[in-house]
Amino acid sequence: MANKSTSLHVVMFPWLAFGHFIPFLELSKFIAQKGHKVTFISTPRNIDRLPKIPPNLASSITFVKIPLPKVNGLPENAEATVDLQSDHVPFLKIAYDGLESELTRFLENSSPDWIVYDFSSYWLPPVAAKLGISKCYFSIFNASTFAFFGPADTMISGTDPRIKAEDFIVPPKWIPFETKMAFKLHEAYWAVGASNKNESGVSDVYRAGMVIKGSDVILVRHCHEFEGQWLDLLERLQQKQVIPLGLMPPHVGEINSDGNDSWVLIKQWLDIQKKGSVLYVALGSEVSLSQHELSELALGLELSGVPFFWVLRKASWTNESIPLPVAFEERVKGRGIVWKSWAPQLNILSHDSVGGFLTHCGWSSSIEGLMFGHPLVMLPFVIDTGLIARILEDKQVGIEVARNEQDGSYTRNSVADSVRLIMVEKRGNFYRDKAKEMSAIFGDRELQEAYVHKFINYLEKNGRN
Repeated sequence: MANKSTSLHVVMFPWLAFGHFIPFLELSKFIAQKGHKVTFISTPRNIDRLPKIPPNLASSITFVKIPLPKVNGLPENAEATVDLQSDHVPFLKIAYDGLESELTRFLENSSPDWIVYDFSSYWLPPVAAKLGISKCYFSIFNASTFAFFGPADTMISGTDPRIKAEDFIVPPKWIPFETKMAFKLHEAYWAVGASNKNESGVSDVYRAGMVIKGSDVILVRHCHEFEGQWLDLLERLQQKQVIPLGLMPPHVGEINSDGNDSWVLIKQWLDIQKKGSVLYVALGSEVSLSQHELSELALGLELSGVPFFWVLRKASWTNESIPLPVAFEERVKGRGIVWKSWAPQLNILSHDSVGGFLTHCGWSSSIEGLMFGHPLVMLPFVIDTGLIARILEDKQVGIEVARNEQDGSYTRNSVADSVRLIMVEKRGNFYRDKAKEMSAIFGDRELQEAYVHKFINYLEKNGRN
């Protein structure tokens, strides 16, 4: 525990997405627990939506709200990706870039020791360097996804030879070991888009390259016990020190108090189900299914015959819900629940009746499922989730739902077959056993927290003051 004379001031500045806010906030808590001061900077609405800080840390973590500039094309009150359709996200990046002057003013006045920033703030490293502030780039992506996009110099210069979607469906040449790490064709169009300039004037790949290049050290939510060779490769590629933070498994008890009534009702249903019989289904807050995708998923769950608890919430940027198939909920009544509001994912996953997880393969969700030893039915949709699915498939902790590689479509039969294999069939024992083995790594809090403690020791030894 640091004393007042040796305590650091660390500023956290995440990208405007909840998949980024939460890991940054968790890291903030660890730093504060060690006696250091943390300032978490974001926009007003985002800060108001964050989970509450434990009372014992409230005096050590300060939230600073910087209003988001108004930008043509960005809907009013949209301050995070969850508030937007994907084609509006470049306008959010323009607004995010508009935070530079206010953030610079704060840094000048507060003179922190460290700033921990995200992939999008490509303009921040030169600002911090000019002010003599030490710089960490915190990648919320895992090491394998990070390495897939290559060295920072290549990202900045735009000299990556991969220019069309077909180039991304094989592992890149700089990966020296056997891996399935590549996009499927329908996913690869995102990688092409990320490499091209958007309305913000720069590409996402360029942003990431600049923050890597300008950092003093790179932080990754990864551990040596899980795919350690990717950490070694990442350090060689970037020619920077890479510090793994571990997997940062969350604590089960930390749920929003407003959701307690929901949990009581959910728990009552889970309590009457057989041990390990329920498939938990959740595709994250930013996956927006088409009518066909939603219907095939629903009918596949019905066809599987497996008990399920499906968290299905409409996107926050629309007032319209996509309808489920006619009479679907009546037909699955008693066996399946479709929950259309907030649900405490960790509490559900930790319940004895849950035996598997149908997931979009976001890194945080994957960690949460595997920390409880649940085999995965994988249905990736956005950004890096396809790459995560390939790595988890390599580890044999689950299977991907079979899809058309051209357009990503799937059928009710492919959903049902995957669910039955993971949940009830004898040949699924292999995946169930592998997932349980993986929980010894993902769920080992002492092991994982040791990584964060090593990082904080690094901060203390290498801070500016």
